[in-house]
Amino acid sequence: MKLRRNAKIELLRAVPLFSGCTSKELGQISALGDELHQPAGSELITEGVKGREFFVLIDGEVEARRNGRKVATFESGDFFGEIALLTESPRTATVVAVTPVRLLVISGQSFRRLLGDTPSIQGKVLAALAERMKPSVA
Repeated sequence: MKLRRNAKIELLRAVPLFSGCTSKELGQISALGDELHQPAGSELITEGVKGREFFVLIDGEVEARRNGRKVATFESGDFFGEIALLTESPRTATVVAVTPVRLLVISGQSFRRLLGDTPSIQGKVLAALAERMKPSVA
């Protein structure tokens, strides 16, 4: 069953990178998203390869591996690859589907074009990114 527009918006609303965006702006971002189905065992991201897309996990489970070691598990509603939306830097981990997965995928190229065309989204995303990059104080 294909994800409806409102469901895409609600998924994106939970992503910290988009926390400052309005419903209208989230709608613009969601319009860039394509739904993707992958079987268990599929490699979604490869460590060291230049990033070109961002993923929000609709259903299923994936795990991130760095140098072959499991470093994180992601489940429905989680996201990964967000830095690729703004840079095309090498991936820091490999992400593999543990179960069959359904994903919302947004390409970095389309997203960067949207940022260039919509300064209000650009400012909010960059502010959220800067906040995420701040070192935590204990």
